[in-house]
Amino acid sequence: MRSEEIQVRTGSEEVVHDLTRECERFLDGENGDGLLHVWVPHATAGVAIIETGAGSDDDLLTALERILPRDVKWRHRHGTPGHGRDHVMPALVPPYATIPVLGGVLALGTWQSICLVDTNVDNPVRTVRLSFLAG
Repeated sequence: MRSEEIQVRTGSEEVVHDLTRECERFLDGENGDGLLHVWVPHATAGVAIIETGAGSDDDLLTALERILPRDVKWRHRHGTPGHGRDHVMPALVPPYATIPVLGGVLALGTWQSICLVDTNVDNPVRTVRLSFLAG
């Protein structure tokens, strides 16, 4: 298995950050089949396979706000108000995704992108681990 960590600056706002180009760069030079595993080692971030650029990324953040509103009295209370919801979010958007790689190319659908989902405005930089397991 080949593995690498990258740093992603998410800033101080909730974000759906497209990682697809970084994943393609990581796979550059691979010719065979295998699996790309994307892992976010954070308790308040996730990985989603979603369309971007047509509003779906904003819709995801809106849906998460409706499901996990910041204004609820969360038991986990450190950080900015409502930060407890950030710790629950990875139960809905898991901190990993595994994507087939065929002939060195991600086997994504036409409109699919690999995205980091970060609702935690307290941590502006995230680590993402990319791992390729050859078939």
